[in-house]
Amino acid sequence: MRLRALLDTDALGLRLLGGEAELDRAVRGVMTTDLRDPSRYLSGGEVVLTGLAWRRDAADSEPFVRILVQAGVAALAAGEAELGDVPDDLVVACARHHLPLFAVHESVAFATITEHVVRQVSGERAGDLAAVVDRHRRMMTSGPAGGGPDVVLDLLGSDLDLRAWVLSPTGRLIAGSKTTGPALPADVCARLAAEHLAAVRTGRRGPHRVTLGSGIFSLFPVRSSARSPHAARDVRETVLSDWLLAVEADAGDWPEERLDLLQGVTQLIAVERDRRDAARTVRRRLAQEVLELVQTGAAPAEIAARLRVAAPVLLPGLGAAPHWQIVVARVEWDGGDLEGGPVAQSLLEEILADPLSTGPEPSDRIAVAHTGDEAVALVPLPAVSSEHDGSEILADVLLESVRDPLSSGLDGDGRVTLGVSASVHSAEGLRGALEEARHARRVAAARPGRVCAAGHQELASHVLLLPFVPDDVRRAFTARLLDPLRDYDRRHRAELIPTLEAFLDCDGSWTRCATRLHLHVNTLRYRVGRIEQLTGRDLSRLEDKLDFFLALRMS
Repeated sequence: MRLRALLDTDALGLRLLGGEAELDRAVRGVMTTDLRDPSRYLSGGEVVLTGLAWRRDAADSEPFVRILVQAGVAALAAGEAELGDVPDDLVVACARHHLPLFAVHESVAFATITEHVVRQVSGERAGDLAAVVDRHRRMMTSGPAGGGPDVVLDLLGSDLDLRAWVLSPTGRLIAGSKTTGPALPADVCARLAAEHLAAVRTGRRGPHRVTLGSGIFSLFPVRSSARSPHAARDVRETVLSDWLLAVEADAGDWPEERLDLLQGVTQLIAVERDRRDAARTVRRRLAQEVLELVQTGAAPAEIAARLRVAAPVLLPGLGAAPHWQIVVARVEWDGGDLEGGPVAQSLLEEILADPLSTGPEPSDRIAVAHTGDEAVALVPLPAVSSEHDGSEILADVLLESVRDPLSSGLDGDGRVTLGVSASVHSAEGLRGALEEARHARRVAAARPGRVCAAGHQELASHVLLLPFVPDDVRRAFTARLLDPLRDYDRRHRAELIPTLEAFLDCDGSWTRCATRLHLHVNTLRYRVGRIEQLTGRDLSRLEDKLDFFLALRMS
């Protein structure tokens, strides 16, 4: 396919702003991005679609275009929906580097262009794929109301007699064919998600064949269209966020044409996934702003002003100011070689989605930010007269339906821990709610298991009651546990107390604690063994960990 063919396609409505001499370039793919540097996801020959969110001022255009040219892209297509006309500085930069530049009218969805390029580049595929994609494109020209993933799955059912469903990594049903029978039961969805995540962690290429009872399913990964399929990446970065397409059929004996068909369908669904993520950008930005204000000790009035902006976005049409709840999550991998914050952010958005709602945008009423290995969710609750109206998020039910799939995705080398605060009704309470959620997450991290959560109710029995413990009881409790360690440190300069604090703060992770203390793991094990010997406690037991935690807090 040549660039000239795109320009000659009236349905795309592209307008050439520069690079007429380069229109015979071959097009080998398409990518949508608003990253300032998307080079890691480019393999050459793509038409890059951008909404220009990366551009803050005129000086940004030159380096962005230079990166695209160095990656060997075929052309750049800039949307006019955000800024109106394409900025002159971008036109000049593209002309300087001989990069063809198209303007995309605001009435044309990037999904339409993506689907057109996919069809043309995959022209050798079976005719049934072309028919499905073309019919889907026509239904989607009116925008998201055209049907989303459900339309593609309905066409698979009516045209090819295939029952198929789109599932999240936690087993939530996102879309399903309405023409070929009832929806999958929730327990089957969870089993399929668990089987898919376990297969992905082994490194095997999809589709993955799964037998459940008398049924056979083939599972296809749905990866973001913003990522190049050839880009090197650690599977752990996306295993807990990528969707999957489950087809009730055995793909093991399918011809290549039929496999290509399903891979093409996953690309169309990936466009919907990217649109969902783009719609969450505003909510993520709001959460990040509120989190930074809370953590930097901003005045309550300033925080309240940001919350007034957030409330209509998260709860449109709400009359009274909402109450707020904080949920903190961490995703950690053995070795600590991956930043878990982005993974935790996507996962928390999925876990907190309305479980009774289906579709790519399941009644989003949350805003999630991330920093380092931690994700923080700002959850609005309708303000009601009763404090127990049932709308509060409860830690003990938060992970019930997703524990098995997530455990399969973690595959023995990762952990997910969550903490939930009580609801607060004002900006003044957010700082305390954030600390409460973080304390609750530490309590969850002290428990055995790969997927754990704890709520604010579990803090009431110790952390929040510490100031009310009589002084003599506090002294006796801490002396019994910590005095042997202090005496040993004083005589041998062994630093057992700092080691104990770091070990508990790292949730009992040998690798992370050794790294923090700049020790060999064997040295750390020797120190922890000495602590256990001097105190008669076992730091692998939750009860003893909590006793040490409380003793340190009261000392």
